[in-house]
Amino acid sequence: MGFALSDLTVSSTAFGPRESIPARHTGEGEDVSPALSWSQPPEGAKAWAVICHDPDAPLVSANGSYGFVHWVLYNLPAATTSLVEGDKQGTSGVNDFGNTGYGGPMPPPGHGPHQYYFWVLALDQALDLPAGLSLQELLQRIEPNVIGMNRLVGTYQRDA
Repeated sequence: MGFALSDLTVSSTAFGPRESIPARHTGEGEDVSPALSWSQPPEGAKAWAVICHDPDAPLVSANGSYGFVHWVLYNLPAATTSLVEGDKQGTSGVNDFGNTGYGGPMPPPGHGPHQYYFWVLALDQALDLPAGLSLQELLQRIEPNVIGMNRLVGTYQRDA
């Protein structure tokens, strides 16, 4: 299928679409991942991956990717339809802070609002991927197995 939006719906009890992400879920707060839930999975979903990416970050990497990766999570079983705040399910990849797990929004002060895309990807099989994959490594490995995806977009800005 490749990377195309599907009927999958993604939501959070912490913030709504295009709403501000509470400071609790940022680098200025407790830096804890927000609760997420999803419904209307594509038929045949056997595993899930979750990514949080800030395309507004003024960074371009050597591999041509842009923005800043805040969360790479995968190996979530088919029965998973939600993550509680600070959830430790699944396998963590490496974010652009150089850590595994979630690293909340922390745009440059005075840079204006940034958008944070919380992507949920449905896979047609469980892949049992190793811990510590970067976003690029994850996407290379799962691309042939993605059968649906969608996102929730939140915003955050730091004052000057």
